[in-house]
Amino acid sequence: MWRAVASNALTLLIVALFLLGGVILFGQSTYRAAGPLTEAVCLRVQPGSNMSRVSADLEQRGAIANGMLFRVGADYSDKSDKLKAGAFLVPAGASMEEIVEIVTRGGASTCGTEVVYRVGVTRKTVQVRELDPATGRFVEVVSFNPAEEETPADYTRVRAEADTRYRIAVAEGVTSWQVMDSLNNIELLSGEISRPAEGALAPDSYEVRVGDTRESVIARMQEAQEILVAAAWESRAEDVPLNSPEELLILASIIEKETGVAEERRQVASVFANRLDRGMRLQTDPTVIYGVTEGVGVLGRGLRQSELRRETPWNTYVIAGLPPTPIANPGRASLEAAANPDETPYIFFVADGTGGHAFATTLAEHNQNVAKWRQIEAERANQ
Repeated sequence: MWRAVASNALTLLIVALFLLGGVILFGQSTYRAAGPLTEAVCLRVQPGSNMSRVSADLEQRGAIANGMLFRVGADYSDKSDKLKAGAFLVPAGASMEEIVEIVTRGGASTCGTEVVYRVGVTRKTVQVRELDPATGRFVEVVSFNPAEEETPADYTRVRAEADTRYRIAVAEGVTSWQVMDSLNNIELLSGEISRPAEGALAPDSYEVRVGDTRESVIARMQEAQEILVAAAWESRAEDVPLNSPEELLILASIIEKETGVAEERRQVASVFANRLDRGMRLQTDPTVIYGVTEGVGVLGRGLRQSELRRETPWNTYVIAGLPPTPIANPGRASLEAAANPDETPYIFFVADGTGGHAFATTLAEHNQNVAKWRQIEAERANQ
C-alpha cells in the first residue's frame, strides 16, 4: 500500500514539475515575444515610480498583455530596482524584455517634450515641441522670441517637468558674440563665459541638461569645430591659395556670409580663390559689415559709402588678402568649399534677385549684372 502511495506521489511530483517547467518556458517565451503594441508610444516614468505603476500604465495602453509577467521578468533579470525616470519611446511590437531594457538602461529621454533654443543670424527663438511617436517627427507646441515676446505658459509648464529635454541649435554664420549672448540668457545653464574666438564654434545642435555649465557647452562647440577644420584642411586641393587652417577658417566664414544657397558655395569660393591668386582685393561686403559691428549684434541696414571706404582690419575693399580673423562661425559645407573650390574663371559676382548670385569673368559682364540687380532693387522699393 505504502509503495503505491509513494509511487503515485512521485508521479504527481513529476507531473507537477513538468507542468511548472512548461509554465516557466511559456512565461519566458511570452516575455521575449513581440508585444501587442501596434503603434509606437511615449512612456513617461515619473521620479519615484516603480515597476508596478509602469506595468499598469503599459497594460492600459496596450503595450503588454500581462503586467504580472512583466514585473516577474524584471525581477528575474534583477532590473526592478534600476528603473529610470524619463520619457521613453516604446516601438511597435516591443517585447516585455525590450521594454524593461528601455526603462532601465538610463541615458537621455528618447521622446516627449523638447525645448530648442535657436541661435539665428538675425534673431533668437525658443521652440517647444513634442515628438509624435507614430511618425517619429516633432510637432511644434509654441515658438517665441524671448527678446520681444512674453514667456508663454506652455514654456513655463514644460520647464517644470522633470523629463523635458533641452537643445541649443546654432545656425551657420552666427558670430561668437551672438552665441555668447544667447548662452548667457539661457537660464537652465550655469556659470559665466567670455566671448570665444570668432569662427571657433561649430554650428550644430547640442543637447544640454539643467545645470550644465556654459563653459562646457562652448568647449563642445570648439572641439567640434577643431575637428571640422582639421578634416577640411587635410582634404584641401593642392592649389588652394591658403597657407594654414586659420586662413581656411577665415575664407570659409566669408563664404558662409556671402551665400545661403548651398549649390553656390564652391562657386563663391572659386571667385575668392581666383582673386587671391591674382593679388586682387576680395571686396566683399560682409567683411565691411564685420568691421562696423565687430560681430556684436546685427547691422540692420545697408552699408554707407563712407563705411565702404573706411579702413578697418576687416574691410577687404581697403586691405589686401584675407582679414585677420574669421567674420562668423562657418559650417562644414563652407569649410569644405573653401578647401576645394570649383575651377572657374569667375572673379566677380553680385546678387541676382533669386537669393543666389550672377557670376562673371570680365568687368563688363559684371557691370551688366550689377545694373540688372540695381533695377530689381528699384522695382522692389516701388512696390
